[in-house]
Amino acid sequence: MANVTQTPLNPGDSPLVREALSSVVSRETSATQTAAQVGETPSDGDGDGTWPRPAKTRIVAVANQKGGVGKTTTSVNIAAALSMHGQRVLVVDLDPQGNASTALATEHRGDVPDVYQVLVDDLPMADIVKQVPEMPNLYCAPATIDLAGAEIELVSLVAREARLRRALAAYDGLELDYIVIDCPPSLGLLTVNALVAADEVMIPIQCEYYALEGLGQLLRNVDLIRAHLNPTLKLSTIVLTMYDGRTRLASQVADEVRAHFGDTVLNTVIPRSVRLSEAPSYGQSVMTYDPGSSGAMAYMDAAREIAHRAVVA
Repeated sequence: MANVTQTPLNPGDSPLVREALSSVVSRETSATQTAAQVGETPSDGDGDGTWPRPAKTRIVAVANQKGGVGKTTTSVNIAAALSMHGQRVLVVDLDPQGNASTALATEHRGDVPDVYQVLVDDLPMADIVKQVPEMPNLYCAPATIDLAGAEIELVSLVAREARLRRALAAYDGLELDYIVIDCPPSLGLLTVNALVAADEVMIPIQCEYYALEGLGQLLRNVDLIRAHLNPTLKLSTIVLTMYDGRTRLASQVADEVRAHFGDTVLNTVIPRSVRLSEAPSYGQSVMTYDPGSSGAMAYMDAAREIAHRAVVA
């Protein structure tokens, strides 16, 4: 547990002042300690070497139609952590905002070939995949703003829901262990393509009340896609994000989600961390930007859980 530097107490301070001063800790330290209390295993950094590789490529769609819950942050940092432990990982940026591409220092402006051309123009996936700088096992299929028009253009195309699945099935340029699909904050055709292409769904849930609203609709869509388009699709993982242990609401939301979804919820929770927000502006995941931060250690532990646990049936 991190060392806590407390403010020296003055003998003349009142009891209330003493109590306030004695509880002064940094936000990141508090978040790390709280995460440990709710079941997070302390990270040992990169000391555990290579994690077990899956028997076949695991295709994971990171989805939640609510914005701002940490989909892209989770996609990028889970992928980076897996790649740092011997896994070969491809991140498919399916969000027109291209935030995952930014965080992975992959060019996604101008005339750069992107996922839009794969979905609409049948461009081979191999033509757009780029290796992430200084991350030899991590690759990115970028998204440009052109992808914003794909929702409309896909409507008239044959097998519009399965175009991403077909593109990934034809892609054999790498022996991948994981394909992580960062979905847009909607339940439109782009997200449907991701869910049809994937074997697993990972849902980041912000530890606030509003994050729970709409979750039922997403789960109904997963059930519909399982029934009609992709019978192998499973809800394998729920990640609790933006956990603030100083609030009772965060604990209540976490308890409620765990009570309902059981072992599908990772033991590790992701705390609020300034470093998680800063890292993309440097074209990095937090795993390389600040490996010792609470956010990096939490995502490392979350990725370790994902690598070691079996897919929930």
